[in-house]
Amino acid sequence: MPSLVIIPTYNERENIEAIVRAVLRQPGNFHVLVVDDASPDGTAQIVRDLQKEYPEQVHLLSRPGKLGLGTAYIAGFRWGLEREYAYFFEMDADFSHNPDDLPRLLEVCQNKADVAIGSRYVRQGGLQDWPLDRILLSRGASLYTRLILWMPVADPTAGFICYRREVLEAMDLNKIRFVGYAFQIAMKYAAYSLGFRLREVPIIFKDRQKGQSKMSLRIVREAMLGVWQMRFQRYGRAKKS
Repeated sequence: MPSLVIIPTYNERENIEAIVRAVLRQPGNFHVLVVDDASPDGTAQIVRDLQKEYPEQVHLLSRPGKLGLGTAYIAGFRWGLEREYAYFFEMDADFSHNPDDLPRLLEVCQNKADVAIGSRYVRQGGLQDWPLDRILLSRGASLYTRLILWMPVADPTAGFICYRREVLEAMDLNKIRFVGYAFQIAMKYAAYSLGFRLREVPIIFKDRQKGQSKMSLRIVREAMLGVWQMRFQRYGRAKKS
């Protein structure tokens, strides 16, 4: 049964073909779903051209506008759950996540955990080419999150993740409405609060070489306030009577 790698995009024309091809070169049965938010730079057309070459492995979900990272992943999860995928990956388009790490995350999720987290902040993990202000922001966000949620994850804002299908099926995805860092935290916290096993896998996270970062003060603010909302949220599906 194949695994689905979900890659949200907005103006990633410089990266998208290379990242898709790099994913498909990995050992194992990986498919790619690109969730594109009407990129004006023609990202979606590049994916359509790749579909002609890889009709069974490359998929495109086009959305009408820039709706945010979190909603893109939720749309991708829903798309994949309607099909026969056993494992679901979150992954950036800009090579900050190394496609060569996909098999390692998959192996952990298959044998040792329900959620495998590509972590910058465990032993042998790290950052490359990041400015000091971003390092301090990321480290601070991780500490802040752990103090509030008491979740034993060193890198709660990480965005390179593998989920077992059963994890996503157990969640009420309608309750996860965040966009940026807060979305990543909420997904991990939902899995943790539902009793699933989370395991961190060391990765080296590189700063993007092409294109522009989507980081903003609004995303930081959402994460700071959002973790308090998570403390009082139940993420499981309602039981049918």
